[in-house]
Amino acid sequence: MLDAQRIEYLVTGSLASSVYGEPRATHDIDLVVAMNAAAIAPLLEAFPPPEFYLSEAIREALATNGMFNLLATAEGDQVDFWMRTDTPFNRSRFARRRREEVLGLSLQLPSPEDVILAKLEWSSRAGGSSRQYVDALRVYEVYGVTVDREYLERWARELSVADLWHRMQAEAEPL
Repeated sequence: MLDAQRIEYLVTGSLASSVYGEPRATHDIDLVVAMNAAAIAPLLEAFPPPEFYLSEAIREALATNGMFNLLATAEGDQVDFWMRTDTPFNRSRFARRRREEVLGLSLQLPSPEDVILAKLEWSSRAGGSSRQYVDALRVYEVYGVTVDREYLERWARELSVADLWHRMQAEAEPL
């Protein structure tokens, strides 16, 4: 649906780290989207009630660079749409995104490096969330040999997570 509407997106959060690292259960799907008001009507048409509930927060999310939710009412599955902010890191990770086949679906995913950085940033913001940190660690353990270390060093400093990045390198047990 997002591809058909030419809405740029990234699958992030636990789903992205599960693709690259250790799979784990999650209660929702997190997407970062770059969209405008013209995308609202097609999105509402693609997910009609009563099968779906699309949060009224969609307009506010566009205005404030916030987030809104889509809920499959029968199953309770939820998609959180986070508006892409125009930060240097978001511009970088969107430029580096890649299309991957996941369970028969073609999805836009960030690079493993960007998953690591985003998870470290969330860990830092969430008061040292161990779940976010472990997600990053598992991705690093799988991709550690091939990651772009210069890219990780640079962005870890920019995002103020260099301490977590260095800790992760010391703790990692490459597979």
